[in-house]
Parts: sequence; C-alpha cells; structure tokens
Amino acid sequence: MKAKLIIAFAGVALAAAAAAGGAMWYLNPAPTKAEAAVEHKPAPEKSLTKYVTLDKVIVMLRRAPNEPAAHYLSVDLVLATTPELEKEAKEHLPLLRSIVVASLSTRSLAEASAMTVDQYAEQLNKTFDASYAKENHVKPFSEVMIGKLIIE
Repeated sequence: MKAKLIIAFAGVALAAAAAAGGAMWYLNPAPTKAEAAVEHKPAPEKSLTKYVTLDKVIVMLRRAPNEPAAHYLSVDLVLATTPELEKEAKEHLPLLRSIVVASLSTRSLAEASAMTVDQYAEQLNKTFDASYAKENHVKPFSEVMIGKLIIE
C-alpha cells in the first residue's frame, strides 16, 4: 500500500513539473533571428576609471581682523583618471598640493564654513583647469572630488 502511495505522489510531482515546463516553453517563445543577433552582440568595452588620492592637504585660513586664533582646513582629494594616465597623475601630486594650498588659503573661516563640498570640488576643478591651461599642459585626470573636508 505504501509503495502505491509513493508511486502516486511521484507521478503527480512528475506531471506537475512537466506541466510547468510546458507552460514556460509556451509563454516564452524562442527568440527570432533578429533578437538572437541583438542578444549575442558583444558589449562595448567600457573605459576603466582609476582613482588617485591626494591625502591631508592642510591649508591655513586667512584670519579676520580681530580673530586671535588661527584656523585651518584639511582636505583629502580623489582624482579620477585612466589607467594610462595614472602614473602621470601620481607624479603631479606635489604640484596639485601646491595649487590647492594657493587656491584655498585666500578664504577666511566664515567663507570656508559657508561653502559646500560640491562648491569646493567645483572651485578646485576650475583652478586646476586654469593652471594646466596657463602652463599648456595636458591634465592627467578628468575630475577632482573631495574625499574628506575638515574645517577647524
């Protein structure tokens, strides 16, 4: 009796699996030749982006007339570049540090505190573009992003 019951359950399970497979086949017809060509087209190669960091650029902020304490700004930058230009971007890090210090040291604490991270990134991108254009050099990175910003 038990054997008949087990065989019956196995038969029902097999029939249900066959019905489910048939339904999937019927509802998802085979792709046409045009669809198959589109599906098998190789994906275009994406250009890789490498990121180079410039850590701990510390800038003394300009003092207000009656301000007794000195204030500073510390920023970590992230440069977006390509694998081909990564080495050159790393070689430019001392120059970039100097440009950042010159650009940001003109701000007072109040001005620096009022700016957003996006405004800092925009200002630095414009400053780097201008500096590289002035020197007639090709910039080895496409964008500067702010990794960390501390104002004391």
